[in-house]
This record gives sequence, C-alpha cells and structure tokens, in this order.
Amino acid sequence: MTAARIAVISAGLSQPSSTRLLADRLAAGTVSALAATGRVAEIDVVELRDHAGDLANNLVTGFPSAGLRAVLDRVVAADGMITVTPIFNASYSGLFKTFFDVLEPDSLTGMPVLIGATGGSARHSLALEHAVRPMFTYLRSVVVPTSVYAATEDWASAGDGLNGRIARAAEEFTEVLAGRSTARPADPYRDAVPFEQLLGGLRSA
Repeated sequence: MTAARIAVISAGLSQPSSTRLLADRLAAGTVSALAATGRVAEIDVVELRDHAGDLANNLVTGFPSAGLRAVLDRVVAADGMITVTPIFNASYSGLFKTFFDVLEPDSLTGMPVLIGATGGSARHSLALEHAVRPMFTYLRSVVVPTSVYAATEDWASAGDGLNGRIARAAEEFTEVLAGRSTARPADPYRDAVPFEQLLGGLRSA
C-alpha cells in the first residue's frame, strides 16, 4: 500500500509552541482519517524556525542553501500539506510567508492544503480566511473548506470544540487527498521503449 506523503509546516517560534502542538494534532487527525479509509500516512514535519537564516539568505541571494533546497523539494513532492502559523498583527507571520515566497512558481498548483493558525484571542480567527486562505488560493492550491484556529482558551477548554474542528478538517483533507490520488496522471515513462530498441528498429529499416 502506497503511503500518502503529508508535509506539515509549522511556523511556531518558541519551543514548545502551540503552533507545533496544533500542527501535530492536525497531523494525527489526518492519520486517523486516512486509516479509516484503509490508507496510511507518511508525515514529514518542517519546523520553519530551524531554517529561518537560510530563508532570509534565499530572499537576498535568490538561491537556497543545500539544506533548504532539500526541504523545499520534499514539500513540493508531498501528496498534501498541513500548514500552521501564529497570527501576528491580524495576519500570518513573516517567517511563514517567507517560506512560501521562496518556492518556485506553480510548485503548489493542485496541492491539497489544510490550514490552521494559533493566537492569543479568538478575535484573530478570521485571519485564516482573509489572509492565509487567499494566499493559497493565489498559489492555486486546493484548500479544504474547514480551517482550524486555536486560541489560548481552546487549549484549556474541557469541551470538544477544537477536537471537532480538527476531525472535520482532517476528514475533508482526506477526501481531497483521495481525489488527487485518483486524478494523478500516469507516469509517461512507465512503458517507455528502451533507446537501444529504438536504434535497432532504425537500423533494420
């Protein structure tokens, strides 16, 4: 069984961080949702704080370091992506935006994306809809309908509001992943004729 490769992008700055905690919860929800459909997930977590210097240098020079290049390649090769950013000044963080600024144009076209964010107050939750979702729409990614915002009070709440949103978003993400997998074009080189055989045909002619 082929695993669904999920890139998890966390833009948390502290360690530990609520941003990483939400990213892990969304990844766990996705693993469970995929398992319910008989599929397995391969989770690849990227902590952007570990690449902050390389990202800044990439902006200035236009070229990624070898380490950052490897991270970018892994992300764009994934089957889907979970992204979580802290909300600063009613928008995504600069570190979060920088990561997507250095990706090659069109590299996320058609990519299923589950978006999440964290903040100190629930009043910042709409930043997901007026800032994060439009960015991925511009990048022509496929963003699932349910976004997940976790305010400080959500972590202390005994209710299942956050858990419910995570489960719903993970199920939607799984459905989009399934659609992408069935729509993925066949490998054009799978049944390619060896070059030596082509040459042999020319010589016999």
